[in-house]
Amino acid sequence: MHEQGVPSADRDHAVARLDAASALVREGAIGEAIAILNMLSDPAAAGLLGTPERALLSAALLECRLARGDLAGAMALGHALAGFLEDRGLTAAIAHHASGELASALGDPVIALGHFERVAEHTADDPVSPELLPWRAGAALALLRLGHGREAAELAQQHHDEAVAHGSSYALAVALRTLAATVTGDRRIELLRKARATLVDVRAERLVAQIDTDLAGALVLTHGSDTTEALCLLRAAEGYSGRQELWPLQGRVRRLLDHLGEPPHQIDSEAMASLTAAERRVAALAAEGLTNRQIAEQLLVSVKAVEWHLSNVYRKLEIRSRKALAPSLGASV
Repeated sequence: MHEQGVPSADRDHAVARLDAASALVREGAIGEAIAILNMLSDPAAAGLLGTPERALLSAALLECRLARGDLAGAMALGHALAGFLEDRGLTAAIAHHASGELASALGDPVIALGHFERVAEHTADDPVSPELLPWRAGAALALLRLGHGREAAELAQQHHDEAVAHGSSYALAVALRTLAATVTGDRRIELLRKARATLVDVRAERLVAQIDTDLAGALVLTHGSDTTEALCLLRAAEGYSGRQELWPLQGRVRRLLDHLGEPPHQIDSEAMASLTAAERRVAALAAEGLTNRQIAEQLLVSVKAVEWHLSNVYRKLEIRSRKALAPSLGASV
């Protein structure tokens, strides 16, 4: 997976940073992941990576752009990934999977399904984990949108069985969420609760917020008279989606809140608007409990720069201490 003529230590460091960013995406720390991925996208840094890793870099950035509703940015990355589609094996599989996710986001399940099927072809002789490339989940959702409910349910079950065999809690939660999309009523609620329970000891904030939003919607549809649990789930998802600037997810949450007659909380979409990109990154990390030195190491800046950014954050948000930061950003405290 590595290119010729690249110093081993530099290459290993770049790969380690990519692995760290990929882990942050799964954890739901989208802002932190984007900061690292953008640094790795610099031509000098990207040149340290092998071909599959460059495809993975673009795919991870595309996922982050979609999570934030940046379709223009995601489409630009889709064009970049097009150069990998005619490759072989893992590189092509990564590119097709990301292209399938993009097509799904753009509302074209036919094209999405075609890309997911190509992932299957490129990994037939060398299967990859369902956590890295959950193509069956993507294909099942595409089939569902095309009205092929039975085929979607069968593929979702296959993905579930593969996730169980793989042993990844994250992959299993994705599989259970996908299965839940193929059923209705109490069965859907049961599967979503199971998916949520699977992640109880796993940091996967975005997936948890997605599952919570799905569960809240299912509870409203199935047991509309009691909205207490649904509202609690939505408020948690609203806080997280605002903190990470995930506008599509926040839109879903707020539509459900509006259905319940509940006003949105004044959180990140308003508070973060006054902050620069650098101030947002520092504020998000500080809200998660990192020290100034840890933030500096994470963002590759000086401690003094972190202190300066935090000072600006406090001034703009009209707060006086680190303790007040998390509530101001909509974090759970």
